[in-house]
Amino acid sequence: MLLALAGCAADPAPPPPAFNGTDVMFLRMSLDYIGQGERVVELAGRRTADPRVRALIIELGGQWRSEAGTMRRWLAGWQPPSAAAADPSAHAGHGDPHSLRDADIAELAAARGADFDRTAVSLLLGHLHNCVEVYRMEVAGGRYPPAKALAETMTTHRQAQIQGLLTLAA
Repeated sequence: MLLALAGCAADPAPPPPAFNGTDVMFLRMSLDYIGQGERVVELAGRRTADPRVRALIIELGGQWRSEAGTMRRWLAGWQPPSAAAADPSAHAGHGDPHSLRDADIAELAAARGADFDRTAVSLLLGHLHNCVEVYRMEVAGGRYPPAKALAETMTTHRQAQIQGLLTLAA
């Protein structure tokens, strides 16, 4: 009789996914920010006259390539719903970080000499600050431990780069 009752028990609930919506949003937003930032890095790599700016953008570009590869692999493995299907209120609570605009890139492209370097430094400062806000969102609300660890590492890297840019801007 005990065996008969055991068969009537409800199936155990499936385990929760290893990731949550915050993890997915972190990856998607970070990839978008990397794409935006690469536009500045590419221009500055060709045109900066300041070797300190060049060194920083080489470092940043290399880190972004590595981070983006990891993020794309995770998203491909998770196969979350497309961004278009995401809940429109999903961005509530983490502020409204601003993206680099086409006008910002055009202003940078039009700048020359020291003005170019000042503009590149200014754009990167704002951009990296916004990136850090997204990383903090992941650390606070993400579920996937490797994504949270990546966000912490990225925060450390970007904060050091922000400090370097602030030195250049002074």
